[in-house]
This record gives sequence, C-alpha cells and structure tokens, in this order.
Amino acid sequence: ILWDWTRSLAVAFLLFLLIRAFVVEAFKIPTSSMENTLLVGDFLLVNKAVYGAEIPGTHLSLPAFTEPERGDVIVFNPPHDPVKNYVKRLVGMPGDTLEMRGKQLYLNGVALDEPYARYVDREGDAVHPGMAWQESHLVASNRRRGYRPSRDSWGPIEVPEDRFFVLGDNRDNSEDSRYWGVVDRAAIRGRPWFVYYSF
Repeated sequence: ILWDWTRSLAVAFLLFLLIRAFVVEAFKIPTSSMENTLLVGDFLLVNKAVYGAEIPGTHLSLPAFTEPERGDVIVFNPPHDPVKNYVKRLVGMPGDTLEMRGKQLYLNGVALDEPYARYVDREGDAVHPGMAWQESHLVASNRRRGYRPSRDSWGPIEVPEDRFFVLGDNRDNSEDSRYWGVVDRAAIRGRPWFVYYSF
C-alpha cells in the first residue's frame, strides 16, 4: 500500500511539473498597471503553450501554436529585470512606428482607438530620464538634438526586428516599454487564460 501511495504521489508531482513548465502557470497581478482590464490581486492562469513554452534549463522552446499579435495581453520577462514576470498589452510589432502625443497613441501615423486604455492623471507629465533609450530608435527624419520624451508625449520610434513594444492599460500608472525598452520575442512567456480568483 505504501508503495502504491508513493508511486501515485510521484506521478502526480511529475505531471504537475510538466503541466507547469509547458502548459499553464498561476500568476498574481501585483500592480495597478493593467486596470481596469486586470486588477491588483487578480489570480490568473497563463497559457504558456500558446507562444511556445521554453524547455527548462535550455534556451530552446517548443513550437508555438500562434505568434503574438497586436492587442494581445502578454506575460513576459522585462529586459531590465529578466527574473520577474510582467503583464502588459502588446501595442507595437516589429517594424511598427509608434508615437504618443498628449496621451494619444499613434501607430504608423494613425491615431489608435483604445477603449481599454485608462487615463486618470490630467496633470504631472514630465520629461523622464529613463526614456533616453528611445533616442537611438527614433525615426530617421525625426532624429534631433535635445529629444525630451515624457510619459504622455514621445517618439516616433521604430520597433526593431524580433522585438515588441508593450504598454499598461492604466497609462498614467504603468512601468512599461516607454521607460525600459522593447521586449525580446524569446522573453514572452504566455498569454493570460482566465482569472480564477480576484482578491
């Protein structure tokens, strides 16, 4: 009987590890950067297989069912802190030109309608030194001395190949690509599946 229990527990544990590594993983929303889409304290399951789960201990990934698309909410490791998981909305694909003027986001020169975006701070926009990385990605015709990007007005910048630009839906309270740069394709971990508990 003891052997049967031990074997059953070992199989269950192995299945748990395999499912967590390649299929689905639990994730908690720690900040308000995605309000009202996702709230602080939401517990969600992340589909890791959809974009091709990474094989643990390697830099190899399983084949993806689909590629990330503009508008997807994604879970990823940010370039400035690759051990953490962030969740944001993908707004810029490789080769896109992005610009923000007075909180309005422009994609390839066209103003986007973003019903999910939330703006709560009508004041307080200021030049942010962390956004200096953008200068090397400015569209060639807009490269100029004294580029002074701010939270609400920046660009136009070009998204490099195999990189993605992400923003939080709560635009006035989100640490995102505006500040620390673009996300590598290999850093994208998955896509939220559903919220299973909201604190």
